[in-house]
Amino acid sequence: MPKKVKHRKVFKGRSHGVVRRGNELNFGSFGLKSMGTKWITSRQIEASRRAIVRYLRKGGKLWIRIFPSKPVTHKGSEVPMGGGKGSVDHYVFPITPGRILFEIEGISEEQAKSAFRKASDKLPIKTKFIIR
Repeated sequence: MPKKVKHRKVFKGRSHGVVRRGNELNFGSFGLKSMGTKWITSRQIEASRRAIVRYLRKGGKLWIRIFPSKPVTHKGSEVPMGGGKGSVDHYVFPITPGRILFEIEGISEEQAKSAFRKASDKLPIKTKFIIR
């Protein structure tokens, strides 16, 4: 969840093709790249982060290249039509194809591949393992 935002509620928006930035490895040797378009929630990011960290066992370093800063609103159950937009329920990051999600440094290729496989099981999109 972001500490401070300019606008409390935002429009849904539309996805526009492949990503132009955030599509190259900058920190680690191995990365997890998205192959689809979806909203990834903060809970899904945290679940995949925990899966990777549990696999690392204090060896190597992890970078998370995405941050959920887009608020998603939700109206209560059995609320009649009208009455404006609902309150903020959770935060997401809109993923487009080609975006780097996670990077790892300091472990072997097989370990990184299996750690990212565990993390991709927690995400709602298809992903690809990449090497620098």
